[in-house]
Amino acid sequence: MSFQQVEPMKIQFVRTLGTGALALLVPGKGAAPLNQALQAELKTTWAYLQALVKAGLLKTDKTEVQGFIDPRPGQVFALTLGAETNPDLRVLGAKLGKKLLKADTEQVTLLLPESPNHALCTGFERLMEGLFLGLYSYEEFKKPADPAPKTLKEIRLLGKKTPALAQALHRAQVLAEATNFARDLGNRPANRCTPTDLKNACEQTAKAQGLKFKALDEAAMAKANMGCLLGVSKGSSEPAWLNILEYRPAGKKKAPTLLLVGKGLTFDAGGISLKPAAGMEEMKFDMMGGAGVLGAMLALAQLKPKINVIGLIPASENLPGPSANKPGDVLTACNGTTVEVINTDAEGRLILADALAYGIKTFQPDAVIDMATLTGACMVALGSYHSGLLTNDAALKAQVQAAAEASGDPVWELPSSDVYFKQIEGSITDLKNTGGKDAGTITAGLFLKHFVGKTPWVHLDIAGTAWNVERIEYYPTKGATGTGVRLLTELAMNWK
Repeated sequence: MSFQQVEPMKIQFVRTLGTGALALLVPGKGAAPLNQALQAELKTTWAYLQALVKAGLLKTDKTEVQGFIDPRPGQVFALTLGAETNPDLRVLGAKLGKKLLKADTEQVTLLLPESPNHALCTGFERLMEGLFLGLYSYEEFKKPADPAPKTLKEIRLLGKKTPALAQALHRAQVLAEATNFARDLGNRPANRCTPTDLKNACEQTAKAQGLKFKALDEAAMAKANMGCLLGVSKGSSEPAWLNILEYRPAGKKKAPTLLLVGKGLTFDAGGISLKPAAGMEEMKFDMMGGAGVLGAMLALAQLKPKINVIGLIPASENLPGPSANKPGDVLTACNGTTVEVINTDAEGRLILADALAYGIKTFQPDAVIDMATLTGACMVALGSYHSGLLTNDAALKAQVQAAAEASGDPVWELPSSDVYFKQIEGSITDLKNTGGKDAGTITAGLFLKHFVGKTPWVHLDIAGTAWNVERIEYYPTKGATGTGVRLLTELAMNWK
């Protein structure tokens, strides 16, 4: 599987202004530019911006990016912080990135503050991460415009390079590029991202980053008695795979192990319980849990946490072929649990059940996180801002919530009381694969809880946050968001 070839962005620290666009902080209350070394060179531009402030044309009372044309440098992007004491610089960077996408320029110079105590210095990583996320655009299948507009090729960071800033820039690039990689996977149409294509992407990523990789084919999964995962795949002519990626830190023989499991449904038509036609094209995004896990493994291979991290991505399609599951069929998972299929469109929990049980038995992790576009009920409950969270462990929950806060991938806990479990208790089997519409996100999570035993576990339902998100600036408003990549990476990098 190949992805769109994009010319690498040139990023460098410089001490002089460039010839393209200029982006700089405009503090409120008439403060002078923070980079004192450029006072003389920027005198005309700064006077111009201050005149705009005085005329009310440049607002400094909110966190925003506003573009103007200055006769001397050309395009100027004013970054204002407003009255916020702790502004979200990831948002500010993303707003700048989205404006630069339309700026018809090949170069931008970003003026960095000199003061190490200023928010733009301490938040440099988040600012750059947001910038790289905001610059994302999926153009793989579009015919190039003629004449083609200029595209950004170089980011010049005007300020003194320090080891701390260089490290922050590296982290920002790694996190954003891994997120954008997951977005590419999700935006690809299902005929260009089949389960085998997803398996190949996992294999290529592992090879490029020095991760251990193997994929269980259908014969191996049958030998392991993965009846739930194989049952979902029966209606498709495409083979299913269980992809396994392993990161282990050098020189640490006894490190904790974190297991990440991501749903990899590369297309979900609902099976025999067919989805409505309207909007079905979006079901190519049903593998964003798997894409998020793969993106996190890509980032972690470069950032090198001190713990073992295992990524499992069950990949399949859910189609109404002649051999597809039927409502009322009984499947047996690899841990011996029997499941009656009430609705074939409740398939994500089935492939995750086998992956969770297999992963826990094989790797005996200290904790497990699963991530999936699992239920429409989560979109009803939480909309497209928070991902739903269910857990069996308070300490792990606290770590995930902290990682969500730091990464900007918001989560919200839902109850996981066993009182809801009665809805998925089977009459002729151990479990049913759905408990009906009431508390649908909770019962889906409790279904998965059955397969983790006593292992500390968190389930993240990203059905509402995986695509088409308008309320988070550093997510694209259309298409795959890559949510969870940075959350999972943050969790592993700061594991306690």
